[in-house]
Amino acid sequence: MVFYFKARPEAGDYTIFMGLDKFENEELIKYGFPEDIWFHVDKMSSAHVYVRLHRGQTIDGMSEGLLEDCAQLVKANSIQGNKVNNIDVVYTPWSNLKKTASMDVGQVGFHNPKMVRTVRVEKRINEIVNRLNKTKVERKPDLKAEREAVNAAERAERKQQLREKKRREEMERLEKERQAELRSYKGLMVAENMTSNKDIASGSKSLQELEEDFM
Repeated sequence: MVFYFKARPEAGDYTIFMGLDKFENEELIKYGFPEDIWFHVDKMSSAHVYVRLHRGQTIDGMSEGLLEDCAQLVKANSIQGNKVNNIDVVYTPWSNLKKTASMDVGQVGFHNPKMVRTVRVEKRINEIVNRLNKTKVERKPDLKAEREAVNAAERAERKQQLREKKRREEMERLEKERQAELRSYKGLMVAENMTSNKDIASGSKSLQELEEDFM
């Protein structure tokens, strides 16, 4: 089971989601999207909360409102973190999550600790948590199928881009050939014109020769 939430409207059209338990978290870790940003309460047990950014958007492109929604939701879904103030929430791109065979179910590390950000949450804001919970939807998605569909779409897009690149290169090649032929044709015309002028000059008699012929 995965729970889906809608971020505040002024932040844009963003979906925030989290797994039911650590086993669901394992699936989310395995079949995440490059656009996913992962959130967790630092040094405490909590839900794994994700937000799916827009394509091409980076972690630095998140608005403060969107970041606050995610941080409040992950705090509210931490048994210990929900009871105390001034907690830290860590967040990082899904691609930075590291999973090894020795780790427990739902446990993760990081490929690059420098890519992990921290935001301080002073206290729970019920207004935000209640608003998010009103948008809550439960689904049982086929995470593997969703990921495979995205992979297939990305492969198709790369193939289309490759075809477009080859088409542009072929058009550029043909244009270069046409320009080369045009330059060659112009050069030939100049050479023929020069030859014709020489022929005319050599075949013409001088004024003196014409006078002598007349006499």
